[in-house]
Amino acid sequence: MPPSLRQRIGYQDRTGLKLRTGCAKTMLTRVIYLKWGCWPAGLLAIAIAAFLVSPAAPQSSQPADTLAQQPDLAAAMAQYRRALEEYNRAWQGHAAASSAYWNQISEKRQLRNAKRARGEPVSISDYVLTQPPVYTGPPKPPNPLKPEVSPPRIYVPVVADFVAAARQEFKFIPRFPQSETEFKRVYAKVALAAGLTREQIVRIYGFEATGNGSYDIEAGLEYNKHGRAITTALGYNQLLATNSVEILAEKGDEFIKQVGSKSAAASGAEHQSVDGKIDVMRRMVAFARSVPDAWGQHEILANTPRGLAVHALNLDLDVGPMLQTQKLLDSVVFARRKGFSRTLTAAELEMMNLTGDGNGFDMVTMPVSWRDQVPTANFFRPIGYADNPVAQRNNVVAKLIAATDARMDEEIKKPGARELAAYLQ
Repeated sequence: MPPSLRQRIGYQDRTGLKLRTGCAKTMLTRVIYLKWGCWPAGLLAIAIAAFLVSPAAPQSSQPADTLAQQPDLAAAMAQYRRALEEYNRAWQGHAAASSAYWNQISEKRQLRNAKRARGEPVSISDYVLTQPPVYTGPPKPPNPLKPEVSPPRIYVPVVADFVAAARQEFKFIPRFPQSETEFKRVYAKVALAAGLTREQIVRIYGFEATGNGSYDIEAGLEYNKHGRAITTALGYNQLLATNSVEILAEKGDEFIKQVGSKSAAASGAEHQSVDGKIDVMRRMVAFARSVPDAWGQHEILANTPRGLAVHALNLDLDVGPMLQTQKLLDSVVFARRKGFSRTLTAAELEMMNLTGDGNGFDMVTMPVSWRDQVPTANFFRPIGYADNPVAQRNNVVAKLIAATDARMDEEIKKPGARELAAYLQ
């Protein structure tokens, strides 16, 4: 209980002595009796009066040590204001340069897209060939009167939240695999049937799921299940909740047809379970299609309880492998539709997975001789680039693709990746 509140309700006096308000007078009487019980009545009355009306010792409104520090605080504030002015000048200059840089990135991206739409060739001058500005000025000084407090971390939903949302919003419980092996076998079969290559399937699993990840692996929890999730990216190919909503909006009918084929072959309780799942999927598809087919709109849905419920489909043995496969297949189809005839390498496909189909396609179709000159910043938005230390370290296209391949080379040596490869024979 705060001291000020204790004083107001009489629980504690200003000396810190705990009192009960009903007993204060009784305690005072006992003190007087003990100390002055043998005094003459007249003197005792005077003493009591003096005790009750004597003024308290004058107190400063500020502690003595604070008063003593006033000159030092004034000097510190003066220094802070000078440092803050210097920081603001430096940061404003950097912000202006950074804004101009990213505006140029956006303009040149639009130029390249327009050229391709008209069937015109793209030249290397259509890319920004310098690296993003890096702030090199002084750090922001701390305010002596206002210690900085780190903002609270934003909670990122985890698997338990997806499952709870599915149960709450759609009365749906995913059909969990009995083992990791069972899910891997189904995923391998679905991915191969869709036309993905063995190399693409295994190497991207290695890169995205650490080479040993489970079907329910989530970004940030790869090595510590008790850590903090950093995004909703889930599964072998790390689908965000927005990916799940978008894919279901676009491919939901096909998924329902695939699950429906199992219903025809099932009987009894299994048949009833599959039919129930189809009903849930129809309602989920209707939800995913309740907004225009645009990433920003799907992102809004994904951040709702019903959107998290849709994401739980990744955990279902019947639907999860189809969702994970479709994420990669969409990129392959995009490249074919653009006239890209050869098979994408796993690293090239991962570029499309990492930066989006349009930006990734831009990267993988540029002449190899340009790749060591074109900065990776050309294929990101400012926030995405700032949040991607890999793209910053490997800051030209050639380095990023090489680093991705090198990481894949290491991860596919792990047991999980070797097990997946065995099911793709």
